[in-house]
Parts: sequence; C-alpha cells; structure tokens
Amino acid sequence: MQKSSDVAESSCNAADTGRLTGSNRMGIGMMALLAVVTVALLYGVLIYNGLVNLKHGVAKAWSNIDVLLKQRHDELPKLVEVCRQYMGFEKETLERVIAARSAVFTARDTGDVSRLGPAEAALRQGLGNLFALAENYPELEADEQFRHLRERITALENAIADRREFYNDAVNANNVRIEQFPDVAIARLFAFVAHPLLSFSPNETRDVDLRSLFT
Repeated sequence: MQKSSDVAESSCNAADTGRLTGSNRMGIGMMALLAVVTVALLYGVLIYNGLVNLKHGVAKAWSNIDVLLKQRHDELPKLVEVCRQYMGFEKETLERVIAARSAVFTARDTGDVSRLGPAEAALRQGLGNLFALAENYPELEADEQFRHLRERITALENAIADRREFYNDAVNANNVRIEQFPDVAIARLFAFVAHPLLSFSPNETRDVDLRSLFT
C-alpha cells in the first residue's frame, strides 16, 4: 500500500515538474519575443528621428537661400533705378531684369525649386551682362550708389551659390537615405519625400549678349 502511495506521489511530482518546465519555456519565449519587438521599435524610432533631422536639414538649407534671395530681391529695384538714370535707351534691358527678378520671386515664394533654377540662371545672365554693359556709361560707372549696389548684389549672388551647394548636399543626403533599406519602409510609412536639387545648367549660366537678347 505504501508503495502505491509513493508511486502516485512521484507521478504527481513529475507532472508538476513538467508543467513548470513548460511554463518556464513559454515565459522565456515571451520574454525573447518582447525583447525582439522592443529592439525593433527602438531601431524604428532611431530611423524615424534620423529622417526627421534630414528633413529639417533640407528646410534649414532652403531658409538660408530664401533669406539671401529676399535681400537681393529688395536691392534689384534700386539698381535698376540708378541704371535708368544713365541708360535711358536701354529700357527693354532693364525691364527684362525686373521680369527675371519677378520670376525668381514667384518661384521662391511658392518654394518651387524646379522653377527657381532656370529663373535664377536667367537673372544671373541679365545681371552679369548688365554690369558689363554699364562699362559703356562712364558716368554710371562713377556713380557711388551704383558701385555699392553692384558690390552688394555680387556678394549676395556668391553667397547664394555657396548656400546652393549646402542645400544640394542636404537634399542628396535626404534623398539617398529614404531610398535605403530599412529606412525606406519608415520613410514610406510616414510620408517622407525626396526633394529636387537646385541646379543651373551650363547653358543657363554661360555669358550671353544682352544687346541681342533685349533689343
């Protein structure tokens, strides 16, 4: 009788041990799964934050260009007015410069980089050759306000060119990142988008003859 009792007790102990072992394995499995999910979420957060930084980097780079475009936009009417006093017969030339200024302003105001590139290039063409054409007017060349505005606008154009490189670097970093795996999954999930580069083609930046263009 004692032996039967011992056997029954041993069977119960074995069953309890089996249940505990199964529970332990299940608990370990759940912990492992939870750890994997946690690591995946943290990695996803890191990717998301990195994409946010790149997005704001592009916005900051654009703001730097926008400030300079605004400053030059405000200086150009002063330059045209001074030139008009000495270059009365070049009315169409001056009007074309103003038209190019307006095109740049419209593209800037709407944030349309694809239109800003050609508009900016056209304005640079006009300004560069306007300054060259001014050499035919000694009194204009001697005007202190004209010299000041020419230096000011030239400095702004150089600064815009520098900021353009910085902007394009920021855009390139953003565009490459949102196409890489696994970043592309987060980018698509949260609607991170590519941005266009700001570029001027050689044909848009080469010197032109203002007299042939504006007469």
